[in-house]
Amino acid sequence: MSLSASTSVPSPVPDHTSTSAQGPDVGPTQAELLDFARRIAGDSALVASLPLDEQGRTWMRLDGPAGSEAWLIGWPPGTGTGWHDHGGSHGAFATAAGALREDSLAARLPTEGWKTLELAEGVDRSRQLGPGGGRAFGPHHVHEVRNESETEHAISVHAYWPPLPLIRRYSRTGAVLRVEQVERPEDWQ
Repeated sequence: MSLSASTSVPSPVPDHTSTSAQGPDVGPTQAELLDFARRIAGDSALVASLPLDEQGRTWMRLDGPAGSEAWLIGWPPGTGTGWHDHGGSHGAFATAAGALREDSLAARLPTEGWKTLELAEGVDRSRQLGPGGGRAFGPHHVHEVRNESETEHAISVHAYWPPLPLIRRYSRTGAVLRVEQVERPEDWQ
């Protein structure tokens, strides 16, 4: 799905320094990113400031905690991401309005050196995330996220550390997952 509008604005929420016991050179943990995403998702004024478009997803860049990359994203009815990963970054997202469905793989996939994989039975996971619902994930997470509503927009907050170096996009036919495209930051910023 292509993204239809972009606005880059700093978040009015303070840029909190990581409280990670790992030290200042290590970015925020998955738990810290999820806490940030949930707090921002609860900021009704910020969520309401996102312009929504019936034709495609819209987004605003936010200042994430401790230099992380963060986005507020609007999802028109029936839109989704397709299968993808986050280029080795860990992250989190939380739903601010509407509901999102996440399908993911409960398997650690190699990040390099393959074009097609056959997935084992039992690796598929699915969850519905309504307002306030959130999810943290590690650096090898492969998933797709979509708004299955036929009538309502969904809005969510996403945060990643380190800032996304790339996104791999996949196609899936049954148990076969195939690398289709690699996007770099200049493709979405």
